[in-house]
This record gives sequence, structure tokens and C-alpha cells, in this order.
Amino acid sequence: MENYRVSVRTMVEYVYSGGSIDNRFRSAASMTEGTRIHQKLQKEYGEADQKEVFLQMDIPFDFFTLQLEGRCDGLLAAGSDGLLTIDEIKSSTKPLDLIEEQTHPVHWAQAKCYACIVAEQNDLEEIKVQLTYVQLPSEEKKQFIKVFSQLELKDFLEETAASYRAFAEMKLKHEKQRQASIQELSFPYPEYRSGQRAFAGTVYKTIMDRKNLMAEAPTGIGKTMSTLFPAIKSLGEGLTRKLFYLTAKTITRTTAEEALNHLEAKGLYMNSVTMTAKDKICFKEETICQPEYCEFADGYYDRINGAMLDILSNETRITRTVIEEYAMKHKVCPFEFSIDLAYQADAVIGDYNYVFDPRVNLKRFLEEQKNKTVLLIDEAHNLVDRARTMFSASIDKSPFLKLKREYKQNPALFLPSKALNDFFISFKKEMDGRKQLVLDLIPNELPLLLEAFTEAAEKELLHTAKDAVKTELLLETYFAAQNFIRIAKLYDDHSIAYGEKNGNELTMNLFCIDPSENLRRMGKGYRAKIYFSATMSPGRYFQDMLGVDEDDYKTRVPSPFHPEQFQVWVQPVSTRYREREDSIAPIVRTIGSLVEAKSGNHLVFFPSYQYLDSVYESFTLDYPDIQTIKQDTGMKEEEREKFLEKFQADSKEPLVGFAVLGGIFSEGIDLRGDRLNGVVVVGVGLPQLGFERDLIKSHFAAHGKNGYDYAYVYPGMNKVLQAGGRLIRSETDTGTIILLDDRYLQPKYQGLLPEEWRNFRILKDFSILKALF
Repeated sequence: MENYRVSVRTMVEYVYSGGSIDNRFRSAASMTEGTRIHQKLQKEYGEADQKEVFLQMDIPFDFFTLQLEGRCDGLLAAGSDGLLTIDEIKSSTKPLDLIEEQTHPVHWAQAKCYACIVAEQNDLEEIKVQLTYVQLPSEEKKQFIKVFSQLELKDFLEETAASYRAFAEMKLKHEKQRQASIQELSFPYPEYRSGQRAFAGTVYKTIMDRKNLMAEAPTGIGKTMSTLFPAIKSLGEGLTRKLFYLTAKTITRTTAEEALNHLEAKGLYMNSVTMTAKDKICFKEETICQPEYCEFADGYYDRINGAMLDILSNETRITRTVIEEYAMKHKVCPFEFSIDLAYQADAVIGDYNYVFDPRVNLKRFLEEQKNKTVLLIDEAHNLVDRARTMFSASIDKSPFLKLKREYKQNPALFLPSKALNDFFISFKKEMDGRKQLVLDLIPNELPLLLEAFTEAAEKELLHTAKDAVKTELLLETYFAAQNFIRIAKLYDDHSIAYGEKNGNELTMNLFCIDPSENLRRMGKGYRAKIYFSATMSPGRYFQDMLGVDEDDYKTRVPSPFHPEQFQVWVQPVSTRYREREDSIAPIVRTIGSLVEAKSGNHLVFFPSYQYLDSVYESFTLDYPDIQTIKQDTGMKEEEREKFLEKFQADSKEPLVGFAVLGGIFSEGIDLRGDRLNGVVVVGVGLPQLGFERDLIKSHFAAHGKNGYDYAYVYPGMNKVLQAGGRLIRSETDTGTIILLDDRYLQPKYQGLLPEEWRNFRILKDFSILKALF
């Protein structure tokens, strides 16, 4: 017989959960204090009492055995009545008078299942079940105690297991079919591209050896398939149970979906879920997760089991469109639906933050599951700055001044708001007119003041949760304070605190300079992590930034393309900020000469929108007959698609697209063949000079690195290489790359170019282009 293993909690939540999603306000205290309260109460147990007792039971069905397991909070020794007691501890921010005996059926169900296992294994006629509720933050207790016979507990457990049976059978059937399909699966293309087999083999070995891998694999090698295929094979051999394919951009997620579609066409049977941000997938005009506003939140938990069983029984590629279709059919919230599906899927495709961001990661993903999970981290060069944002926080003065005025008649909120406003007034004096002031440490009193504020805010928000307008400022400030407190707990010598004055606003910032330790912490426990990108040079820089250890694996896959496929030119023009005005005319002439000589479709990348707009204006005046399109700030998804649709292979008229380095069109897009004939990169991509970039420079200089390179040069050149990588996407693509900056003639910058770019020619005379084409 086959076995299906499930935790007691998972089973009872599936069977007994009900009601609505109501996210108008949930206190963070239960998340941060729950474990502490459990441990505190367990310390009060007697010598003969046991805590965290592991329990296990097999429940046989016709064709499989349900292996049930869990860990009860307490198994208390028999008292004067001679009965053992199962103690289940639950923390709650609700006032205890709102919690009645039948308020939480799931809690009773969980405790009764534990009691059944203990009663049957110890041949007990009766056993007591005790639910202990602890109110946070007061720590006031309320208990409910019932006595059950072994017979009625056995009936209850069998009935519960029977209700879970259909889901378990569906999962077993799926797993059996999945394993058989993976074992028969072969590489989906007639042959591997140059370097692809070795790369896939390295990924597999990394997973097998429980290591991490940092891989630089050039554009066109087929990185997505090179990582997905061996990871899926490891799943078929039982090394893993789940894959996360993590990306920074929607377009890269689409590439992963297409790869899985291709594998499915070759016989693969496994399911994947694509995660979409809540504000994008929500059916309502406003994202208000309250039952009286949203019919998809109202009664969500009453309908979700049917929706899960339906979609998992009938779909494998569970994309945004598929989730929306089934969510509408079953009238469930599509975002919460996707979260629930993520815990059941074989593969999850989504943003980095679902694993690495301490604010939004999938917290129900247990350590035991992590041990069987592989992270495939695409375009990993993007994770550096994204992680800096995840592990940074800021708090402003102005909200506390407003709240102090708004809650004058409410001392509980007035006093902590006033205390924080006073803190900022005092700190303003310390700044002594400076725009920024770097601190050695976070001021000791600030986290304490913020904790006092959040405690008071929680009580008010729980009391006035229905009045969304009245509580909007309080809610926003509460979450900002909570995030600051959370990041302050991660603060170490890889971060820096500084105050900043901007007009009348005063802000305290916690800035993560080096995200490596936090990335290590959030990625701890996973079986393997595969960091891969076309641009991971210099390797030492990315190893330092991503927290890849010395004994982890590193590889660089040679380019599969031939030098004859593209020509690289350098035009030695200065694009430094003070000389940009003088550079406009030669840049316009270079673009115009390239298009006149070669025709076709071209992309020109700039270090800023301002620079882009200046050149664009001059170019359209000088070359009015050449069709142009430009990237604007804040483009919506439909606008991005229209931009890319302009690049057609059969276009009779030349097209020049103007875009920014590091933006949505310089990474991840795939314009194969004659959809793109030339790329021009203006500048060396250096980030704009700024206070935080200079903090990065100083930090790494103090640690024996080249601070300027770490803060400016390496991130900038990474954008250049990504932009240039848009040109050659397959073995048949050809084209021209022009690098417009005299710094490309310096050894430092030449050393950062891909080997296949280093045989560039210097562009001095535009007639060369005309003669060439």
C-alpha cells in the first residue's frame, strides 16, 4: 500500500476551516510573541508533564495509508481524576471575552486528534483535552477543558480522515503520475547547446550534494531549461519535493512557464503555480479584503476546499489566467487562492520576495519542507539591490505629529505619538542643519518608543477596524513602525543608520549596505540554491553580495555564439554628466548613421530618462523620417507590450527604440532574429552619485575592497552587459553593438566586458559603417 504523510494541523485546517477573509487589521503581536508565550507556559508545567510531544498514527484506507503526525504543546500527567491531559496553547490578540468554547473548531479538532492518538496508543478509556488561550500582549489566560472517551475520539478522527480522503487520494494519484513521467523524461530538445549539458550536470550535482551554485551562463545558452530540467529530474528521484523558480520581472516568469509547457509537451506531468502580486490579480477596483466589501473574501474558507480539489485535479500549468478562471468559478479570492496553491504545488514561479523578504515570505513553509526544496534564482544579479530594499527600513516624523494632533482626546495614542514626535525634534537638533547624519548605532530609545506606539495602535485598530477612513493614517504608520522594528532586529555591521532631512520632513533610515548575511539567513534550510544569470562578473563581487560561501560551487559557461555573429564598436565620446550636452550631437549622428547603413530595428539604452529625452528630441528633429519609440516612466503592462510589438521582423521601415539601462527593456526581453538588429549603449551605466551609494563605497573600502567599484562600476557595467545581451538570442541571430563612451578604452572597463566583446573596433569615421553594411 502507498503512504500519504500529512500533519494533523494541515488535515484539520482543510476539513474544519470556515468563514471569511478579513484583512482589515491583524495584529503582528501573535506572530512575534506566539512562540515566546508557548515556551513561557510550558515552563510552568510540572516535572511529570511533557512538552512538544511528537505523535504519529497510521490510518488505513482501501488503497493507501494516511500517515498522520504532529507535535502537541503539552501532555500533562494524570491528576487526582487519573486522566492525562492534552494541552493545546493558542495566542490571540482578541479580547478573551470574544472567545467562546466553539469559536475555533479547528483548535478543538487539532487537540482531539492528538488526544485520540495518545488514548489509543496508551489504551486509555478517557482523556482530557484542554485549550489554553493567551491574550496578547496582556498574557491573560482562558481555558476550556473537556473529557472525551477513546471511542468518541476514534470516531471523530476517522470521520475527519474520511473528509480529507478525497484530497489525499488526488495528491497520491498526482505524485505517482508525476514520478513516472519524470523518470521517463528526456531532455526536450534534439541536442544540447554548447555548454548546456555541463551546466545542467552542475545544477544536478549541486542539488545532490546539498550545496549552492553561482553560475554565469551567457544569454542564448538556455539557462531556464538548463536549471529546470535537472531540478525536475532530482524531484523524480526523490532528492527534492518542491521547486521555487524566483525572478525579479514578470517577463522572466513567462519564460519559466514556457519551459514547463515545452517539457509537458514532451511528457512531463507536474503542476506549477505562478504567483501574481495582490494588487494586479485582485478582481475588485480597490484591494480591500473585507467580507462586506468583497464577495470573494466573504465565505472564502467555506469554498476553498472545493476550488483546490477542482483546480489540482484538472490543471497542471496554473498560471495567472487559470487561477483567475477557477477563482471566479468558485468565488474565491484569486490572491489567497494562489497562496494556498503554492503550498500544494510541485513548482512555484514567483518574485524573490516570496522566499527572501521577511515581510511577505511564505511563512507557513516549514523547515522540514525547506529541506526538500530547491531555489532556482533567475537573473540573480538583480537580487543584490532588491535584497538591499527588503532589509532596509525608514520611519518619518510627520505622521506622529499628525497622530498627536488627531488623538488629543485619546491618551493611549496621544502619549506614544507625542513621544516619537519629541524624539525627532530632539534628533533634529543633533543634525545641526546637516542634510544627513550617519549614526554609529540605532538610537536605543527609538525601537522602544516604536514598540510602545504599535502596542497602543493595535488596541485602537482592533477597536475601530470597521472605520477604514478614520484609521488609514494610523494603519500606515503602524505598518511602517512594525517594519522598522523588524529590520532593527536584523541590524548589524552590514547595515547603517542615518537621519535625513528633506524640507520639513525628518526621516530615520536603516540602510542595508551588504545584504549577504540576511540572504543567508532567509535562505537557510533549503536543500540547494542555484543563483544564475548571464552577467555575474566579476564573480568575487557577486559571491560577496549574495552570501555564496567559499566551499559552494561556481561555474561560468562559455558563450555558445560565434564572434562572426556580431560586431562590437566603441565610439570614444565622453558621456560624463558635465559633458552630456556636448555628447548629444555625436550620439544622434551615431544612431542615425547606424540606421542608415544597416536599417532594421535598433535599441538605444541611456543611463537616465533625462539623458534619453534630450537625445530623443534631437534625433527626431535631425532624422524625422526614421520611426522611433521611447520608454516612459511608469509604463503599464499593456504599454510595455505595445512597445515590444513594434519590433517586427518583417518591418519595411527602420525603427529605433529609446530605453533606459537597468529598465524593463534592458533585461529579460527576447527579440529573436530580425526583430532586433542593433544595440547602442550610451555610457558605462554607473548609478547616479548619491548619499547611499557613497555609504556603500565607504563600507567596502573599509573592508579592504575597491569601494568605488562595488558601489558604482560593477552594478553599472552589469546593466551594460544585460542591455547588450538583448541582441544575440539564438545561433542564427546577427547584429551590431556600439558602446558609446571613451571609458571603454580603459583597461578596467575592458576587463569587465565579455571575452567575445573585447575584439571591438574603434568607431572614428561613420563612413566605415556604410561601407560595412
